[in-house]
Amino acid sequence: MAKGPKISFEDLEAAKLETLLLKIQPLLEPADFQLLERVVSTLLLVLEWIQQKNMTIRCLLRMIFAPRTETSRNVLPKDKEKDQDQAAAPNGQSSSSAGTNPPSGKRKGHGRNGALDYPGAEHVAVPHQSLKAGDPCPLCPGRLYDTRQPALFTRVVAQPILRATIYALMRLRCALCGTVFTAQAPAEAGTTKYSEGVPSMLGILRYSYGTPFSRIESLQLDFGVPFPVGTQWGLLWEAVQLLMPVFNCLIQTAAQAWLFYHDDTHMKVLSLLKENQALTAEGSEERTGIFTTGILAEVGEHRIALFFTGRKHAGENLERVLEQRQPGLQAPIQMSDGLSSNELKTVQTRQANCCTHSRRKYVDVMEAFPEECRFVLESFKEVYINDAKAKELQLSAEERLKFHQTHSQKPMETLEKWAREQIDQKKVEPNSALGQAIRYMLKRWGKLTLFLREAGAPLDNNACERILKRAIRHRRNTLFYKNERGALVGDLFMSLIESCRFCGANPLNYLTALQKHSRRVGEHPEQWLPWNYQAALAAANTS
Repeated sequence: MAKGPKISFEDLEAAKLETLLLKIQPLLEPADFQLLERVVSTLLLVLEWIQQKNMTIRCLLRMIFAPRTETSRNVLPKDKEKDQDQAAAPNGQSSSSAGTNPPSGKRKGHGRNGALDYPGAEHVAVPHQSLKAGDPCPLCPGRLYDTRQPALFTRVVAQPILRATIYALMRLRCALCGTVFTAQAPAEAGTTKYSEGVPSMLGILRYSYGTPFSRIESLQLDFGVPFPVGTQWGLLWEAVQLLMPVFNCLIQTAAQAWLFYHDDTHMKVLSLLKENQALTAEGSEERTGIFTTGILAEVGEHRIALFFTGRKHAGENLERVLEQRQPGLQAPIQMSDGLSSNELKTVQTRQANCCTHSRRKYVDVMEAFPEECRFVLESFKEVYINDAKAKELQLSAEERLKFHQTHSQKPMETLEKWAREQIDQKKVEPNSALGQAIRYMLKRWGKLTLFLREAGAPLDNNACERILKRAIRHRRNTLFYKNERGALVGDLFMSLIESCRFCGANPLNYLTALQKHSRRVGEHPEQWLPWNYQAALAAANTS
């Protein structure tokens, strides 16, 4: 078979492939196009890894097939860890056999859920069919009494996501005058075809669990309750108009936070991709990247999650939020990774960088430099153990700062001294993979160690990484937003749903309550935030 022409990496640019996909899309069935797009996305990701400087085959294989976590237990060689444990334990015993790791206090169960594990279940009281309290016992001369501890039986049934009820309202016509009298629908029927809970459930399915509109439509058809894609979008867009005041209030409240986490992930917006084609044709140098920014703000005891999708980077989106910050407040702590796109240009913050990102640089080269990387990972491990102890002891921010200064200051100073010796004394090649990891860490050392100087400063950006999983799940399952309006709907629902989860509120109940009382919400949105809306709801129900 004749060999085809060689294709260079330059021929496989993301913009060119995305343009090609848009041309091919009308020619394929939706399922076939989704499969092709996943293949192309995977190819681009692997090519991006291959083109990275100092990317070895071993490192590439580790990135693809490595354990899901980068804990020391999974990264460090097992035999050396075992030797250390045996050396630390008396009589050569392992740490577990020596009793240094106490057994977990969690009792092993059978794995089944009891009745208390179903807080959303309907409870039905069932009286005895032939007996009642005070009756004589059928087996002895005694009398029966109510134990107040009923036997519990749980029954789970299947139903569609959305269940429809058709009310047949009787109509009577006068035989003489022809007037028609129609029965009134019961109160539970409501006044509209779709209840307020429908867009709430739809938003949760779509933007929290990544379920595409087409999949919801197919599932509903299987249950005999049609729910077309166009209807789904129309209901969501109507709901957004009612929820927007709370979303804006949430942004304004988040602007007053004392701590911000933020990061970006790539996103696809088809209308912006079409704009990219025009920009590429014109040779424009304008930004063509599309991102979803996740911002996690801590305001007092509450956490607020915000999402913004578009061409702006995380730093620019955070600046937009901080424009609503009240003057005179102390500069907030800003936690992010070390990318320049996360830096703020117009707002002063106390910047902290993510220790996990710095640590990962050494994980990537662990096999090539095992001894050096082991020392670094063990140093970070000690700091993280101290942070876990501070959380276990429920220390305040000031107490946690003192605890870290007492227990983590020395290992971090030792790590910094070691790192500078490696570079200054030329013990490592500066341009090697290990040298680059060390220089990355030293360049950001002040921001990596902010937790030793500022009360409440976190060690890493993992909290923001976790909320971004919602946007990543949406991207993997539904692949893209059609336009910026669709991206706005996704950002709003993700922000409200994630903020609900942080304060323990039920997202379905919360979103439904906002729609039912939209007039009150529009007048006083600050009273309808996820952590305080119950009081406003109670007042509305009693008035």
